[in-house]
Order: sequence, then C-alpha cells, then structure tokens
Amino acid sequence: MKTVLRSIGIYLLALYFMPIIVPGFTIEGGFITLFIGAIVLALMFLILKPILNIISFPVNMLTLGLFSIITNAFILYLLTILVPNITVQPFAYPRTYISGFIIPRIFFNTFFAYTYSAFILSCFNSGIRWLIK
Repeated sequence: MKTVLRSIGIYLLALYFMPIIVPGFTIEGGFITLFIGAIVLALMFLILKPILNIISFPVNMLTLGLFSIITNAFILYLLTILVPNITVQPFAYPRTYISGFIIPRIFFNTFFAYTYSAFILSCFNSGIRWLIK
C-alpha cells in the first residue's frame, strides 16, 4: 500500500510538471483530472508495465533497453484514452541560438510526441525516486 501511495504521489507531481516541460502535453480539468490521471498512471505502471516488459523482452534485449521507452509511450497513450482530459499533441520547439550554436526548429509528430513525453516522464520519475531514497 505504501508503494502504491508513493507511486501515485510521484506521478501526481510528474503530471503536474509535464505541461510546463512538454508543450504538446495538456491537462484540462484541474486537480481532479490530475489526481485521476496519477492514480490510473500509477496502476498501469504497477500492473501493465511488468506484463509488457515480459512480452517485449526479446526486443528489449536487442535494443539494449531502448524499447522500454516505446512501452512507456504505449502506457502514456493508454492513459490519454482512459482519461480524456489528458492529451498529447504534435508540437514544435522553435529555432534557438545558444552561445553561438544554432539549434534548428524541431518538430515532433504524434508518435514522437508520445515517445518524448514518455522519456521526460520516466526521467522525472527516476529523479524523484532517487531524491526520495
């Protein structure tokens, strides 16, 4: 029970910061939607993620673990289906200049928006879990 509550709290915090970090990630409906999304996401990561990891084990071994980002993107896609007020849309980062380096405009279509959002979500989740320990 303690693990489930901790996961819900971490995903609540992660979902709160996702629209700030990722431009295409939107949450409408306030705290209720955020809380429901955190509960659904925590349960999917605790129940569905191990099943998907077992199914995708051979592909995950071939890609040296990079396929786990795709399984996280799939779980995030299921979250947007189960909680309709959470959406991931295609977006673009504008062209920027940083210390003389030119970073061109980067456009993310729907698949890469889910993949990028899942990557940021897993990094945020790992960072918060590391800070808690």
